[in-house]
Amino acid sequence: MIIRKSRKDLQRMADSGAIVARSLGVLRDAVRPGITTGDLDRIAEDYVVSQGGVPTFKGYHGFTGSICASPNDMIVHGIPGPGVVLGDGDIISLDIGVTYRGWVADSALTVPVGDTGVDALRLLEVCQASLHDSIPQCVSGNHLSDIGHAVQSRAEAAGFAVVRTLVGHGVGRRMHEDPQIPNYGPPGRGPELRDGMVFAIEPMITAGTHEIELDEDDGWSITTADGSLAAHFEHTVAVTADGPLVLTRDGGWSPVDEPVGVATG
Repeated sequence: MIIRKSRKDLQRMADSGAIVARSLGVLRDAVRPGITTGDLDRIAEDYVVSQGGVPTFKGYHGFTGSICASPNDMIVHGIPGPGVVLGDGDIISLDIGVTYRGWVADSALTVPVGDTGVDALRLLEVCQASLHDSIPQCVSGNHLSDIGHAVQSRAEAAGFAVVRTLVGHGVGRRMHEDPQIPNYGPPGRGPELRDGMVFAIEPMITAGTHEIELDEDDGWSITTADGSLAAHFEHTVAVTADGPLVLTRDGGWSPVDEPVGVATG
């Protein structure tokens, strides 16, 4: 069942989203060659707590980090730690959820580290553009698959592959609510969108194939099967009578203009 939120609920989620956005901004500014993902995790947790929030990921099914930090060919769910050192030319996906006064918001971005090549930067640009293409689909009367169709159309037209076994999700009082939101598929399918629905939309695309591998040692981190680079961007977006409302204002590297309807905090 898709849980619809009231206008008051959305404002509370926007408060959480503002902390998420500022956290991503702090992380973006901290990224540099030589820093570890463990350092970034500590920075994020300290900032979230200073704002009165709780890192939603920490302890979730045993996850040990406050953020997911996934470099290069790692798509999502990278466990931050002192042994993962970022190098010049890398890219790094930073994903964070914050719970504030009982409401969750979730967002991610992928940023370059130092002097990153043009091919990697294009991957990032297209991934973020695919997210921004999907946001206008979040209007009453559209269907759930319209979101993923927009992502797929942008990514594949640019020559990239869309990860098919990982999805976006509903979000609210809990980090993961119904529905699941694939990033591909034909338009006009699935539940009809209605005001008050809130989605964590998160395109994940690769420079190679869509196939993935789970690290059996840590049980969390997911990489591309062919070792190609991957990018990941995410916003928490509400369907409202006034149109789509982004509850997690972009706090990071942004080659694409922000869509209309960005919640400010």
